[in-house]
Amino acid sequence: MKKAHFLACGLALLTLSGCGGSNDFADLQRYMDEVRSRPKGSIEPLPPFVPYEAFTYSASALRHPFQPPVKVDLAQRQKGNKDIKPDESRVRQFLEGFNIENFVMVGTLSNRDGRYALVLGGGGVHRVKIGDYLGRNHGRIVDISEASVDVLEIVPDGDGGWLERPRSLNLKERT
Repeated sequence: MKKAHFLACGLALLTLSGCGGSNDFADLQRYMDEVRSRPKGSIEPLPPFVPYEAFTYSASALRHPFQPPVKVDLAQRQKGNKDIKPDESRVRQFLEGFNIENFVMVGTLSNRDGRYALVLGGGGVHRVKIGDYLGRNHGRIVDISEASVDVLEIVPDGDGGWLERPRSLNLKERT
């Protein structure tokens, strides 16, 4: 046993002595000196910071794109009336050049001549009264209350007739 132990220690010493070798690191030292003598590089500047712009998603009230479309039953669809049609001979008013969805009621005014509604849209705030027209679908203002403007639109039914479609512009809350 002593002989095997002595042999193992001798073998370990021979192996370790091979690692000690000469201390000739001249080639490594030359390479390191060459790298240190090279000109220093420049670091590219950081790209300019672009601030985050908030996005308001406005299509949340629309149908989800992955839901099946709603089927319209043509038999139960409301039919137009031949007696209802827009007056094409009258002079169109300025606010008829804009979609009714672009208008919001922002207030009312009253004086001895009657009640007026203030609607925002079409490039500013406009004063309207009962009988004025609003929107592209021949919308006539039929009532003005403290909280809403009621409009009666005349829209085509798709079969050559016309339908009356009520719409309301509700008072916009201050935020």
